[in-house]
Amino acid sequence: MPLEHIRLAQSARDQLITLKRRTGIAHWNVLCRWALCRSLVEPAKPPTVKLVLDSNVEMTWRVFAGNHGDELWALLRYRCHTDGLELDEETLAQQFRLHLHRGIGYLVGDPRVTDIVGLTRLALDESAA
Repeated sequence: MPLEHIRLAQSARDQLITLKRRTGIAHWNVLCRWALCRSLVEPAKPPTVKLVLDSNVEMTWRVFAGNHGDELWALLRYRCHTDGLELDEETLAQQFRLHLHRGIGYLVGDPRVTDIVGLTRLALDESAA
């Protein structure tokens, strides 16, 4: 079962503000979906870090995922399976948060993501690889 509520760290919120400015994408949830997918495609596991979820950015799973909830949850479960992790709710929730925060960091730190065109090119380049 997907997470009911998703809350971000203050650093992730600040990075999303930068991404909103660069890309013109106004909604947190859309940028967060991009970030999750960006992290899931990375072959290495996200480092296990203690996240301090201290920002005022919070959304429900339904808002985060939109019409893609089943697909995004299945991708996360598949990734956890291929990483040799348990598929219990606690592990899935932890991995979701780690992937989401890592993905936000990847997007804001990628020099190709200077606008929405760069963001879409990044997605197309990754899928071609």
